[in-house]
Amino acid sequence: MRSGPNSVKSSEDGGSLSTLWRFLPMLWPKGEPALRIRVIVSLALVLLSKAAVLSVPFAYKAIIDGMAVENEAATIVVGTVAAYASLYFASTLIDNVRNAIFERVGQDAARRLASRLFRHIHNLSLRFHLERRTGSLTRIVERGTKSIDSMLYFVLFNIAPTFIELAGIAVIFTLQFGFGLTAATLAMTVVYIVFTRRVTEWRVAIRREMNEVDQQAAQRAVDSLLNFETVKYFGAEAREAGRYDRSIKSYTDAAVKTETSLAWLNMGQALITTLMLGGAMAYTVYGWGEGRFTPGDVVLVNSLLLQLFRPLNMLGWVYRSIKQGLIDMEQMFSLLDTPAEIEDVPGAGPLIVDEGHIRFESVRFAYEDGRDILCGLDLDVPAGSSVAIVGPSGAGKSTLARLLYRFYEPTAGRITIDGQELREVTQESLRAAIGIVPQDTVLFNDTIGYNIGYGRDGAAQDEIEAAAEGAAINSFIAELPDGYETKVGERGLKLSGGEKQRVAIARTLLKDPPILILDEATSALDSRTEDAIQSTLSNVMRKRTTLVIAHRLSTVTDADQIVVLDGGKVAERGTHDELLAKGGLYADLWARQAAERALEQAAAE
Repeated sequence: MRSGPNSVKSSEDGGSLSTLWRFLPMLWPKGEPALRIRVIVSLALVLLSKAAVLSVPFAYKAIIDGMAVENEAATIVVGTVAAYASLYFASTLIDNVRNAIFERVGQDAARRLASRLFRHIHNLSLRFHLERRTGSLTRIVERGTKSIDSMLYFVLFNIAPTFIELAGIAVIFTLQFGFGLTAATLAMTVVYIVFTRRVTEWRVAIRREMNEVDQQAAQRAVDSLLNFETVKYFGAEAREAGRYDRSIKSYTDAAVKTETSLAWLNMGQALITTLMLGGAMAYTVYGWGEGRFTPGDVVLVNSLLLQLFRPLNMLGWVYRSIKQGLIDMEQMFSLLDTPAEIEDVPGAGPLIVDEGHIRFESVRFAYEDGRDILCGLDLDVPAGSSVAIVGPSGAGKSTLARLLYRFYEPTAGRITIDGQELREVTQESLRAAIGIVPQDTVLFNDTIGYNIGYGRDGAAQDEIEAAAEGAAINSFIAELPDGYETKVGERGLKLSGGEKQRVAIARTLLKDPPILILDEATSALDSRTEDAIQSTLSNVMRKRTTLVIAHRLSTVTDADQIVVLDGGKVAERGTHDELLAKGGLYADLWARQAAERALEQAAAE
């Protein structure tokens, strides 16, 4: 199944319950008893905190009633005040202890999801990564993983406790003041929740628009900065600034809409809570006037409702945050749901390379439907031999390397190494057996030593230096002030093309694979350096099966066999001398390149 640029997108429900149900199991991580104990203790503390919170108004009521009674002992009133203060402090203390205990659960859930997502992104196909924008992808990951920790707190410590407190207040009102006040309170609470939900749903569309333009702005910024040199080449700084400014303006407009809608939501919530509080206070004051309630009862109702307003006001904010968090998370889960185009078959075993004999048997392949690149290709690369692949642009030379690495699957035919079909072995073992020196070398923004050492995890410094010596770059590194600790910059931009290519060669020499692919491995080198490295590569090639993909025919004249591709098929094959003697496509390419070299030499003179 192919994944395209639209594989990761927001669902129209703006954060549906299905997204929430996928999130809830993170509250109860499998195989983590210590974390589960933390969850249980945290929930117990939630109940204890709510008990303390609901007790505070009763202490307040007792103080007011005690003060209203003549000759009431001051010590009793003072004792009640101390109990009131203690309960108030206890609720705050319990909440903070709960947060400290639960923090490990939230952070661990975010860590596990981030690691799972990172691994999944690396498992996705090359096609997916070629069609995605890096800025957009990183923003999806960033927002999604940051939502996890906050969502845990919202669900456990805001939503559930608010309804627990509402249930407690309903029981208290029914027992103390009758069902009428309870019914009115519940009705107004329902009105508040429905209003909050509907307005928040309206704000969801605005939030999604803001997210989309935010991603576009990030995409434009990252793309422009990655192509910094291209921008400079064409003097397009003002053009890029204008594009970025237009993206930011769209984000600004969306942000203004978001804040305006928030103001309308807050005003509506304030109106509902004011009506609720005013009506309840009027009811209790009227009852006090009739002698049914004490002054402490008026204070009790007021205190309970004010305490309810605090989580209710939080409930509005929490609901909005959950909806926004679900929007942020739905794209992340969609990314997790994006299937890997290339997967190991059940029971796949490791590739065992005894000799390194490679065969392409009737291989057909197309990047897009209706545009075939390989058309029934048959190619035999004997063990321990060097086979050069040449031909005009678009003939499918680099495609062979991608198929050999299983970045793509053939649409027909099969590829084998020592008789083992690539589909039947694990990708990890396959890629461990192949080394490549690509034409376009991209380096990590780290040190030269790190980039060379990436060829084999855990390589010692002397092994890294030996590989650098083999790639004729050791003397260059030794002249640098920081040596192997020199930073190469973003994508290796601090190094020249030839220096980057030599780092790539050293990295592959360090890996020391039984199968080697050289994809224009010396195309960015000067003639003197190319001759030195060709000698090293020739020694390396004698020990392993080598596939050389070349445009410059002068670099492959010593290959054991030269295969000429044309139209997705093998047009010719043989040694350099044999192909020249045939006078076919290879001879024509050789003549053209010889003429080009002659013109270059004449121009240089």
